[in-house]
Amino acid sequence: MKIVIFGGGTGLSNILTGFKKDVGRLVRRLTAVVTVSDSGGSSGILKKIYDIPAIGDLRNCLLALSNIENYVKKTMQYRFAKGNGLKGHPLGNLFLVALLETEGDILKAIQRASKILNISGEIIPSTFDKVELVAIFEDKKKVIGEENIVKYGLISKKRILDLRLKPVNPKPPDLLFDRINKADILIFGPGSLYTSVLPNFLVPEIKEAVDESKALKVLIINLLTQPGETDNFSAKNHFDEFLRISRLKSIDALIVDNSKFNHKMIKKIKNEGKEIVIYDPEDFKDTDVKIYCDSLISKDQVFIKHDPFKTKKLILQIAKDYGII
Repeated sequence: MKIVIFGGGTGLSNILTGFKKDVGRLVRRLTAVVTVSDSGGSSGILKKIYDIPAIGDLRNCLLALSNIENYVKKTMQYRFAKGNGLKGHPLGNLFLVALLETEGDILKAIQRASKILNISGEIIPSTFDKVELVAIFEDKKKVIGEENIVKYGLISKKRILDLRLKPVNPKPPDLLFDRINKADILIFGPGSLYTSVLPNFLVPEIKEAVDESKALKVLIINLLTQPGETDNFSAKNHFDEFLRISRLKSIDALIVDNSKFNHKMIKKIKNEGKEIVIYDPEDFKDTDVKIYCDSLISKDQVFIKHDPFKTKKLILQIAKDYGII
């Protein structure tokens, strides 16, 4: 079985960990397609200095699939606490920039890093180009940059009407077309809907390749709303917006969570300005998408996220139902 997962941020790297040990056995090939439009923090600074795609999410995915000692992973994620021009940068970001400078391009740098970190699977950026995310809000305000989009959404409480990349037609890696064409399953998400998952499909050639693919297409709905992006969104809102903005023709299956959140978790969610994404079967009665529903939250009380192994188990069940395995 060949799997391609599209996303960015911590959502994608978290899901990848569930499949890592299956690569080379049940999973013949695992490919992560990572959005590179981040504009904040270390990634944003390095993006401007070196005129490169954002690398923070690439770093997280590489480490999620790596087979190295935990202390090395911890070191790669270490953010320098002081130093003029150094403070705030994770060592892993600087490591990738050094490889990019010595290897000549981002894909070669990722491939070299993949060997050094001994990863299971492969990481491919959605484009080689330095891109910025552009959002048009319902008040007609145009906001450029992922970080600025989230900030404006928080302040204005306005919804996003449209999303695009600048430049509008960035070039994706040729290798990506091969992976999409040969995939058995294409998985979208989880992750911040507008700033992590959807930017991948704003690359026109990726959208076209996904539409043409015969692979099973699965969308994972987020557990919680994202402040400044998807406030008050239900599962159906996420589904509708994904199709509207991506312009993909169809989704075959939808993964939604039906966990019972305890009082402590609900309090934590409210304190973070988030809400539980509600799934109502009635909302989907007029759609052709097949719904898979289960309790998928991690037992980790520090971060409320998908349990990567529960999610993997459900994806494998979907694959069985569709005769893929």
